[in-house]
Amino acid sequence: MSHYDRDMRYLNDKRIIYRRTPTTDKPTATYEWGDFYEYGTHEYYALFQSKAKITTYRSLLWHLIVLWYLNLDLTQDEFKEVAWYMSQKENGFVTFNINEELFNKIYYDVCTYDLEDAPKNKPRKLVFKEFSGLSFKEKMQIVGRMVGRNCITTSEIYDAMLMLHDDDEKITVAKIADGLGCSTRTVYRHMTDELKREKNLLNKEI
Repeated sequence: MSHYDRDMRYLNDKRIIYRRTPTTDKPTATYEWGDFYEYGTHEYYALFQSKAKITTYRSLLWHLIVLWYLNLDLTQDEFKEVAWYMSQKENGFVTFNINEELFNKIYYDVCTYDLEDAPKNKPRKLVFKEFSGLSFKEKMQIVGRMVGRNCITTSEIYDAMLMLHDDDEKITVAKIADGLGCSTRTVYRHMTDELKREKNLLNKEI
């Protein structure tokens, strides 16, 4: 694991957008803590919320596509500079070394992505305010109130996984069940192969 701290000041100084709430999807209800989308929204992007770093080529590619999508005002040269900075291990965003040849391939893949299409993103039913101050337990209590422990789906399990990840907590079935107020059997019953793979990938980043 890389020991370098992530240099968020670089992105902030350049006014790079790396978090965006839904723009066209309208929340079913709005609360002090955030918004609830009954059918989920794919439009919520929030990069670098946890201390976890990018550990794979695929993840780096996705992060760069999202940044390109959220910062359409950047010129190609400006974006390439940001992409290069992020891909250098010593700047704290990735855990692996990238040579110029591999970077050029990644950059080409990003530039050929059709920005008319939003980058693939998992649906979120609950979008908490950036500085809500809520703990994982408190967020899960809200999830329980909004969806009910008898209505747990893969979407709520994925939300719980992301919240644990954002708090730099290792994701376990027991923690998910405890947070959602359901049995571990319920979590296992809804834990698809895709969720299992995502759980392993997220834990690898911690």
